[in-house]
Amino acid sequence: MKHIVHGDLTNVKGVIVKKLEAIYEMQVPRTQLTTVELDEVLLDLTAELGREIAVYLSRRGRVLAVSVGDTATVDLPEVKSRTSLRLSGVRCIHTHPSGDTALSDPDLSSLRRLWFDVMAAIGRDETGAVYGTFGFFTGAKRADGAPELSVVGPITEVQFLKIHLGALVLSINKRLAAVEGHVTAQAHETAILAGLDRGDGRADTSMEELARLAATAGAEVVGTCVQRKETPDAAYFLGRGKMHDIAMAAQESDATMLILDDEITPSQQRNLENAIGIKVLDRTALILDIFAQRARTREGKLQVELAQLRYHLPRLGGLGFVLSRLGGGIGARGPGESKLELDRRRIRTRIHVVEQQIAQVRKNRALHQRRRKHSTLPLVALVGYTNAGKSTLLNRLTGADAFAEDKLFATLDPLTRHLELADGQELLLTDTVGFIQKLPHTLVPAFQATLEEVQEADLLLHIVDAASPEAEAQIASVTEVLREIHAEAKPTLFVFNKVDRLGDAAEAPTAFASLLHDREGVLVSARTGRGTEQLLEKIGACFARQRQVVELLLPFSAGALLSRLHAASAVRQEEYTAQGVRVTAAVDATLAEDCRPYVALDAHRVPEGGSEGTAMDGTD
Repeated sequence: MKHIVHGDLTNVKGVIVKKLEAIYEMQVPRTQLTTVELDEVLLDLTAELGREIAVYLSRRGRVLAVSVGDTATVDLPEVKSRTSLRLSGVRCIHTHPSGDTALSDPDLSSLRRLWFDVMAAIGRDETGAVYGTFGFFTGAKRADGAPELSVVGPITEVQFLKIHLGALVLSINKRLAAVEGHVTAQAHETAILAGLDRGDGRADTSMEELARLAATAGAEVVGTCVQRKETPDAAYFLGRGKMHDIAMAAQESDATMLILDDEITPSQQRNLENAIGIKVLDRTALILDIFAQRARTREGKLQVELAQLRYHLPRLGGLGFVLSRLGGGIGARGPGESKLELDRRRIRTRIHVVEQQIAQVRKNRALHQRRRKHSTLPLVALVGYTNAGKSTLLNRLTGADAFAEDKLFATLDPLTRHLELADGQELLLTDTVGFIQKLPHTLVPAFQATLEEVQEADLLLHIVDAASPEAEAQIASVTEVLREIHAEAKPTLFVFNKVDRLGDAAEAPTAFASLLHDREGVLVSARTGRGTEQLLEKIGACFARQRQVVELLLPFSAGALLSRLHAASAVRQEEYTAQGVRVTAAVDATLAEDCRPYVALDAHRVPEGGSEGTAMDGTD
């Protein structure tokens, strides 16, 4: 491929043109603004020609264009226009034959017009030492609405090489997005998804789920990349070749971020951002962003904030020399890395404050739980994979108005509603957050409120998307989470939802049988209401098996216990006698223990003070 040298080549010798064309073969590290070798070639050719020379460099450090000007200016080729959230992805390095590296008005005008990542000028002083000046966008706006620029220099070549270009560009893009009103939760961001295929057959399903997570967070997926690799690369997570492909795809598609299907280390994140030049998120950060959008209660918001703070603390990074210069002061004096330490200290302080606030909220919730237990109403918790239809089923059974949407993690905060069965049995039905594959352990605290509801439940309704081809894998993922919180042994009723998507009604029993195996379950459609009556009967039967039918003779002084029996809808028959109240009741284990002293062995004898406890008889 023949390289084109732009500009006026009149009277330029062929040997010089070849040297100019050879610049295209040079490479600059992605994190550096320039290199000593490139500076020497440009300045030597400038001295030989007496003209300005400019080069365009991509974020991957490849030379995109070389242009020759006159003694004062150089024509710059047009570059691809930026998107609303990014700079152009191109930096311009040019020479000044006079040795004065100050950026001229045309230089700054080109920076604004072409939205360069950086506009830099280099030159040699009378001693032959290389100096340079560079300008860039601050991300803010001036009073007249024009984008604000900052100019640093002249500085030595050594200082030039210390500039962390990738971190600088990331910072500018984030500030530009904020100023233009394109915050993360609202911006139309485009993402490339990437993951590893470890040969376990789960890669495709996991990547599909990641795409749904990205869509839920508000990102448009413009590309997907899966690499067959059993173990992640220690430095970049992905292999170097695949990383190169993603960098090319990001430039071609104007992607604003790369989302990885696994949790990565802070160093891997920084290396990828420096190498590719766009924002890098992992599955954990993506889920946290969704949580931040979905949290409604005070505790939910606090839990998400705590998880985010703990996640971001080790990922703080400074801009080195550039950040120091932006802080003001003479020379390199400024906040620099001290600002980084200040940020870390503030985050640690905020973590401590949030932990204290969460502890207080938990105390209040524990009080409500004790009151609820005292009411003796059974608690039924809806658990299951995210987007299986838990909130829709809660609305169908109780008439609640819980938020339900065909997106992952539509519900984050637990919601409890009252439900009465046909036989008069009353219970509390609680909706919980959905689980997901590869749930990062660092997110478990954000589930704390939901997990406690599950742990306290008397019955679990495991909601399964019967229409999903990954139903078994989703059941396994939920079961694994239940095992981690020590709730796998709780009585569980499987509810295979979305039966209306199984096709012909005659085919549903066959599909149901293949899912059921040896599980106790029922097939329903929360959307249409099909099967909900059978579900309620199953729930009633589950509690009936857990209750004992007892004959009690309660003294009139035991009115509080009688009130509890009525509140729990446990009374089957009641008769007032001279000795007390004869009661036939179906009680759970907790009430059974409290009722034990009053078991009626002899209708003419009332236990004295409840001291003569006897064994229960008669089970249903």
